[in-house]
Amino acid sequence: MMEMPLGSELDSEPVFHEPTRDAHLCSRAVSAFAPTTKDQFMNMHAPLAGISGAALLEGKVSLVTGSTSGIGLGIARALAAAGSAVVLNGFGKPEDIVETRARMISEFHVEVLHSPADVSSGPSVAKMMAATLEAFGRLDVLVNNAGIQHVAPLDQFPPEKWDAILAINLSSAFHTTRLALPAMRANKFGRIINIASAHGLVASPFKAAYVAAKHGIVGLTKVTALEAAEENITCNAICPGYVYTPLVEAQIEDQAKAHGIPREQVIRDVLLAQQPNKRFATVEELGALSVFLASDAAASITGTALPVDGGWTAH
Repeated sequence: MMEMPLGSELDSEPVFHEPTRDAHLCSRAVSAFAPTTKDQFMNMHAPLAGISGAALLEGKVSLVTGSTSGIGLGIARALAAAGSAVVLNGFGKPEDIVETRARMISEFHVEVLHSPADVSSGPSVAKMMAATLEAFGRLDVLVNNAGIQHVAPLDQFPPEKWDAILAINLSSAFHTTRLALPAMRANKFGRIINIASAHGLVASPFKAAYVAAKHGIVGLTKVTALEAAEENITCNAICPGYVYTPLVEAQIEDQAKAHGIPREQVIRDVLLAQQPNKRFATVEELGALSVFLASDAAASITGTALPVDGGWTAH
């Protein structure tokens, strides 16, 4: 059995931390992982400037759960690059979170706050949402990204792992959405983006809780879209296949050692076996799509599940 966290590990009560502008905190790279050019399956990270211009989301406020690393951080950075203030959420070393926020403030000149809310807890989510509205007076863009994973046969799946995955991967999005909708309705604008998975559209063995939760996220997306359809509030799900992150790089190395095969074979025949294009998506691609869905240009796109999976779900 193998447990693989896909979002940020979350704990403690939600307290916003004020931004710091100390230049020295921005000198080291944040937790972005640049792929090496030797690997034909890796994609060079596209510059954030290519997404559409810094004023696209100027004046907006975005909250991204599970955003202290990986996909969530990539999306948060893209929203900030487009001009939105951002509330980060997730667990991590305090010094790393301070540095991440400082770098975003320095690069994008927007306000960046952080809440360590445990999104598996409804009351903790409620405090985070209330603190966001108190700090900014509005919430325009909600990205539900936090998630964890555990792999085991169904008859050996630990019930406590099932409960945790459903709480973080599905119920957290219910709690954030139900609390965001009144503020979005009052502001007559809202964009809700749920980070689902290719496993929200198809299944794989040994991932019962994850597949169930991600299918649930797609269903929640559709219900939310229908209920808010006449109020300039949209809700869409992004369904990535494998995305290149530090976590995935660690899996490549572990699988190569465990099976005694080259990393290139792990990438092509194990991790990307279901992706016909045989390349990882990047966090920048997901960030650019999120910015588009958050913009006025996507006002008529709602209730969709958008695969970013290299053709995986076209099988």
